[in-house]
Amino acid sequence: MNAYSATENSNASEFNGRSNGASETTQRASTKLADDLRVLIDDAETLIRATASQTGEKIQEARAKMEESLQGAKVKLGEMQTSAFEQGRELARTTDTYVRGNPWESIGVAAGVGFVLGLFFGRR
Repeated sequence: MNAYSATENSNASEFNGRSNGASETTQRASTKLADDLRVLIDDAETLIRATASQTGEKIQEARAKMEESLQGAKVKLGEMQTSAFEQGRELARTTDTYVRGNPWESIGVAAGVGFVLGLFFGRR
């Protein structure tokens, strides 16, 4: 086994470990969570603006606490977006490395997928 084959096997196992459905499910869950967090932030900001004319110590404390929570949520949302972007970039790098290390396998897989899609769409 030469150095290229060892790298190829390492790349293949790394790619197969990352290309499962679990990462796709995690990605969808993260996207939904980020969307829900954006909606929550928008709703909270609307509530803060709506209560701006209200006076009283309790209202002021509640508004201050809500604004602090919103700032924290915005920071977390930014971190989630950065993390998702980095994971996508890493997946693209891994895929590129795998395809470059296994060009014939990649061509075979692409041809097989194209054939199956052709059969599927050809019947309609």
